Amino acid sequence: MKNIAIIGAGITGITTAYQLLERGYNVSVFDKNRYAAMETSFANGGQLSACNAEVWNSWSTIGKGIQWMLKKDAPLLFSPKMNFHKARWLISFMSNIPNHKKNTILTAKMAIESRDEFKRILNKENIKLDLEEKGILHLCDNEISLIHGRKVNKWLNEAGLSRKEVSIDEMISIEPSLNLKNFVGGFYTDSDMSGDIHKFTMLLAQACMNKGVTFYYETEVKKINHNKKQPIISFTQSDNKHKQNYDAIVICAGVNSKFLANDLGDNVNIYPVKGYSITLLLEDRDSVDHAPYVSLLDDKAKIVSSRLGKNRFRVAGTAEFNGYNKDIRADRINPLIKWCNELFPKVSTEHAIPWAGLRPMTPSMVPRVGSGKLPGIYYNTGHGHLGWTLSAFTSQQISDHILRQDNFEH
Repeated sequence: MKNIAIIGAGITGITTAYQLLERGYNVSVFDKNRYAAMETSFANGGQLSACNAEVWNSWSTIGKGIQWMLKKDAPLLFSPKMNFHKARWLISFMSNIPNHKKNTILTAKMAIESRDEFKRILNKENIKLDLEEKGILHLCDNEISLIHGRKVNKWLNEAGLSRKEVSIDEMISIEPSLNLKNFVGGFYTDSDMSGDIHKFTMLLAQACMNKGVTFYYETEVKKINHNKKQPIISFTQSDNKHKQNYDAIVICAGVNSKFLANDLGDNVNIYPVKGYSITLLLEDRDSVDHAPYVSLLDDKAKIVSSRLGKNRFRVAGTAEFNGYNKDIRADRINPLIKWCNELFPKVSTEHAIPWAGLRPMTPSMVPRVGSGKLPGIYYNTGHGHLGWTLSAFTSQQISDHILRQDNFEH
């Protein structure tokens, strides 16, 4: 039985561990944190959203980035500070603008496949995670947004996703708690879902552990070497240094994947795109009764929301291109609180827990799933803002790929 190491215990690392285990591999997972899902999988928007598959590669995104550069609370904030990595990523992002439609359709197809696989895992392991299967409602505040949404609808339909345009009256019937005075219409995808990604990842990690996966938590992977046959991981645990050979490794290390790939001669061009969230604790009757259960996506504000059980409401979003820091800035949290106050005036924002995480984004916005240059090196990383949406499928994809390689060698 082959020994495979996975670097990273976020949503992609844990789903990959689960899939490899199902295919009969001996699996070990390395993570610098004490628990699974403590980085970008901790408190993101919580959406499983095939309807949000449109990639960002467009001239309008570039235009907004330039226009909002000095606006601290902008939905998309691009820091003008440049370095070689950022410039290279940006040039590659622009070179992918002609692939806007193609990559959107591809991402939507992957998201649909992923949803089916996610449900299979959920049922098999009997995981309970405050899942809401009430669809996702896309809010548009002007006619231009609706026209663009109709164009994207055609692409999503081509991918096999049903997302329908809805009037204000239909939106209110779908989610009665909404204050829609600033909106003109929207789109609704009844097959999409929302829930607690942290809870899901933690419970799936526990299921993996129960089935024999070895976890190296609080373990810093310092370097990956290669002896031309197999990878060797150098890691530190409780201040002790260790080296361990594996038959293969899968790098699922989020924004750190790029640096591990550099050691191995692979170019994995990932940039950290910071996202913020607030988790509102619904502690009074009005808040519980007036927070929405249907998951929302506000096109203009770049904000999403998800209900997490009876007593929590997550509001997340914005995109900040500002390097590897995870500082929580008040001027980036305030728009999330303001959005909630405007759309749900009866929901208290008194107890809002702020959070920030770094989304690992490739310039094409399509994840990197496949082999590295050296034998036994694999990647499942770069999912951007769709980590949870795509991970059940990409973990299946990489595990099948590894299995095929092994069968081919034999």
